[in-house]
Amino acid sequence: MSAPEPGWRASRRKRLEAAAIAAVGYPLINVIGCTWRWRISGLEHFDGIFASGRFPVMAFWHGRILPALYYFRRRGIVVITSDNFDGEWMARIIHRFGYMTARGSTSRNAARAALRAKRFMEDGHPVGLTVDGPRGPARVAQPGAIWLAKVTGNPVLPFHLEAASHWTAPSWDSTQVPLPFSRVAVVVGEPLFVPGDADAGALEAKRVELETILAALENRALDLLAG
Repeated sequence: MSAPEPGWRASRRKRLEAAAIAAVGYPLINVIGCTWRWRISGLEHFDGIFASGRFPVMAFWHGRILPALYYFRRRGIVVITSDNFDGEWMARIIHRFGYMTARGSTSRNAARAALRAKRFMEDGHPVGLTVDGPRGPARVAQPGAIWLAKVTGNPVLPFHLEAASHWTAPSWDSTQVPLPFSRVAVVVGEPLFVPGDADAGALEAKRVELETILAALENRALDLLAG
């Protein structure tokens, strides 16, 4: 049985508003993104997972959505997005950048979104998750990426992005918006495998390990920009 439609969908005004935000947001992000200058480290880990016949569970912090959206565009990635109003206009923009979406979040319909993501992976698609989204706490990894790696046999691929020049939003996740012509570092870590027979304690240990890896990748990204 399908899940009930979110209440905001009954409002024609809200549907038009979501379409309008996406219509403005996509070309704006595209124009600004074209000016960013990339510093890349560790992308061989991304390519290596595909070469091994697997597909990455791509894990990063919610506050780096914008540069990640642009850099990894048109690679057949499935992104888990919320089914609330903000998730709707974000999904419309994401689709125009060549992504697919599994709707849901850690706070609502999480199981449905996770199962859809699992099916996408079984069909040969990588999946991307903001592991502290959609509402935080910031820099605290939720268990979704670890669970998905366990049930699919695909590794978690942690990565971080950092802009040399940026505006930081006054939001729970301190969203970073790289300024035009900024240098942006993308640092991809080594794959993190989760055994299929991992129990609750082992899954928690992997979740904490993922947080530690992401913190280290942030430092490496800052070093890359400084260098």
